[in-house]
Amino acid sequence: MSVDLRSLLGESLYDEVVTYFVGKTGEPVDYVERQTLECLRYLYLVSAHRDELAGLFLPVEQEIDEIWHYLILQTAEYRDLCARLPGGFFIEHRSISYTEYQAEPPREQAIGEALRWIPLYQKEFGPFDEGALPHWTMVRFLHAELGLSLDEIGTAAVS
Repeated sequence: MSVDLRSLLGESLYDEVVTYFVGKTGEPVDYVERQTLECLRYLYLVSAHRDELAGLFLPVEQEIDEIWHYLILQTAEYRDLCARLPGGFFIEHRSISYTEYQAEPPREQAIGEALRWIPLYQKEFGPFDEGALPHWTMVRFLHAELGLSLDEIGTAAVS
């Protein structure tokens, strides 16, 4: 991938995010750095593929969403980040209640929406690797629960 997402965020804010979440979660620095990268990849995909991904459920783990929330609270920097992403538009976040989450969408639709991310991710960033696995809910499910290898997941997603 030619875009350096860390630089798009800015070194200072990147370091601030990593330091904050290492302190908050107790996770190792390299793990939190990967969480931050996957959050930026998520935002990049939303920006680059607005039409395909608009309104879909968040396919990443809660910790990635928390990093996104932290970025949103840095309003000026977040606005600038959104402007530098490929779509150039402000990426809004809308939380829904657990009741609303349970009510929609039906399981088959949710699976279809979650699978839509995989080929787009691979097109932009290459195949999923072990480092990305804990952060993307559907990929982790396919790997851990269905026993698919990362290669099989990548192949199935583009079929």
